Amino acid sequence: MLLNEAQIEAKLADAARRGAFDDLPGAGRPLELDDDRAVPEELRMAYRVLKNAGYVPEAVRIRGEIASAEALLQAADDEASRQHAARLLLDRLNQSGEGRAMVSESGYFRQLCERMDGSAR
Repeated sequence: MLLNEAQIEAKLADAARRGAFDDLPGAGRPLELDDDRAVPEELRMAYRVLKNAGYVPEAVRIRGEIASAEALLQAADDEASRQHAARLLLDRLNQSGEGRAMVSESGYFRQLCERMDGSAR
């Protein structure tokens, strides 16, 4: 027997009134959903399958590496550490077209230099 949306909603509401959902793991906490709004609807299923298989697109991997390098740069407490983190960050930026655009078009490199030594280059 197939149920329509109204019947499903009624069954869920009845179960909620009986307390069937009260002791579920994570009750009272927000759901942790992947934000895939930027992915075209017709590609979402394919991306989900690839993600579940452990595949990470190159652009996503590089963005993660950029974020890690930025965190290292912010946490650096001496000049040698700052220089090392800045080199890592620039290497990661140069590996992707998106990163190269950030360096050349958005002033990101200038901002990075300012954060490193307090003066624009």
